[in-house]
Amino acid sequence: MTVRIIIMLVVLALLGGALYGFNTFRAKAIADFFANNKPPPTPVTLAEATVQTVPKYLSAIGTLQAARQVTVAPEVAGRVERIPFESGARVKAGDPLVQLNDATEQADLLAQRAQARLAELNLERFRDLRRSQATPQSNVDQYQAQLDEINANMKRTSALIGQKLIKAPFDGDLGIRQVNVGDYVNPGATIVTLTDLSQLYINFTLPEQAFPKLSVGQDVLINVDALPDRDFGAKITTIEPQVSAETRAVRVQATMDNSERLLRPGMFANVRVVLPPQPNTLTVPETAVDYTVYGDSVFVATQQQGQDGKEQLVVERKAVRTGDRLANRVEIRSGLNPGDRVVVSGQLKLSNGAAVVPVEGNPLTPPQSLPQN
Repeated sequence: MTVRIIIMLVVLALLGGALYGFNTFRAKAIADFFANNKPPPTPVTLAEATVQTVPKYLSAIGTLQAARQVTVAPEVAGRVERIPFESGARVKAGDPLVQLNDATEQADLLAQRAQARLAELNLERFRDLRRSQATPQSNVDQYQAQLDEINANMKRTSALIGQKLIKAPFDGDLGIRQVNVGDYVNPGATIVTLTDLSQLYINFTLPEQAFPKLSVGQDVLINVDALPDRDFGAKITTIEPQVSAETRAVRVQATMDNSERLLRPGMFANVRVVLPPQPNTLTVPETAVDYTVYGDSVFVATQQQGQDGKEQLVVERKAVRTGDRLANRVEIRSGLNPGDRVVVSGQLKLSNGAAVVPVEGNPLTPPQSLPQN
């Protein structure tokens, strides 16, 4: 019985030792496999940090406004008799737009003219009598005052007739007609809008820190969503002399020529006030910068000697301080040196010390066409 127990213990010891040895061998084999099986270098696109002269701007959001725009409305009440224009038409200054009924005023004017002729005859008759001392001077003065009153009434009636013929105050484009023939309109009622599109204002605000950099006549670039690929030029014409106490911002107005009539009042505008260009500025492609809440960084590729003695490109993440963006590039104010090679695509697969291989094209760019099966 004792011999049998001893034999079982020896067998269990041998089995335990064999299992321990197997596990140790397997762990060492796995470690050796991963140690000798490094991943291949990651394909990335590289670009150099370059020094250049970059344009500088003050950016703002603005609104386009017509230099001349009015709502055409009557000064007096009346019934619309004639509308000699079409909605959307282009008119000249002085062109008739609406004729209100002025029959009563025209009749009054005829009666006043007749009264004026009679008053002139009476005045001339009493002047002759006064020369012969046949009538006192008071009668001459009375008929003179009567004639002056009639002439004043004629001018008033003529002005009222003129107010009932509504004309375009300046050259421009009409909007949508708001009245019809036969409508009775009151003073101030909207008839149509008239807009001069040849010149536009751009109104925008800038923070008070920008005030010393602004001057009348300064160039401004305008970009609108309707024409995103084109910049329009303007010049600052007015700078509000005081800073708003509520927003701590200064209001600015620029004026631009719109002879091509491509822009319209009310459009939203991206505004860039042109400042003197800044020389010797270090920039990198915008895609090279990784923006995070912890700060901005880039991957810089450098030549290093690997464990096998061969040279290889290895990346290192470096923190940078960025500045303005311009034409798909970013200003780097600190953290890089001119000539540093930065990764502009493929960063998602990288970590510090990762080996990379440069490629000519952008590996993130999709192919132009899919292969046919």
